[in-house]
Amino acid sequence: MFKLSDQADSTQSATQRAYLRLRRDIISGDLAPSERLKVENLKAKLDTGASPVREALSLLTSDQLVERLDQRGFRVAPAGKAQFEEILKLRCILEDIALRDSIASGDQAWEEALVLSHHHLVRTDRSDVETFEERHKAFHMMLLSACQSPILLKFCDQLYDLNVRYRFLAVRSEGYSQRDVEAEHKAILDAALDRDAGRASSELLAHYTKTGAFLAELIS
Repeated sequence: MFKLSDQADSTQSATQRAYLRLRRDIISGDLAPSERLKVENLKAKLDTGASPVREALSLLTSDQLVERLDQRGFRVAPAGKAQFEEILKLRCILEDIALRDSIASGDQAWEEALVLSHHHLVRTDRSDVETFEERHKAFHMMLLSACQSPILLKFCDQLYDLNVRYRFLAVRSEGYSQRDVEAEHKAILDAALDRDAGRASSELLAHYTKTGAFLAELIS
């Protein structure tokens, strides 16, 4: 027999599916910055009901990937130079703290998990965008994962998602393909495994600011 709890689980599952799909489309740029998000259109696109769509949009508002417009629905959060610079600044400050703590606190299991996440990343075909992005984030968050502050890690995770939209823009820059991103990741990994927090932080922040340099020519 169908129970109320079954209905709640079904709704929750539909909300989660809508949330993940919209989040992916916003981060990848398939839904452009400032694009209006109409519930009726999204119902058809996601093949779901209005309630899951609205709940997913509310969750994305909390993530700062969507903005609620007074009496006018929702839109994708705008993307501009000032916001990117703020995100970059916060990432550099907070991830410096988290990475140093992670290196100081990480045990052998952390080292092994870090090496494995890097191995998965370098073995991934970049043309498989969804898998690459999943493994790219896994590597960056694994670097910080031994940090003893769950609140700090949550902020770092959220800032990663806010920043990744801009990285998709940076990839369109003419000179971006000349970067040796694999070498940058390897340098960060080696420094972390050597337990050289200063070098690891320096390599990580350089990795981020290089992306920022490519973005400077694309956004205003």
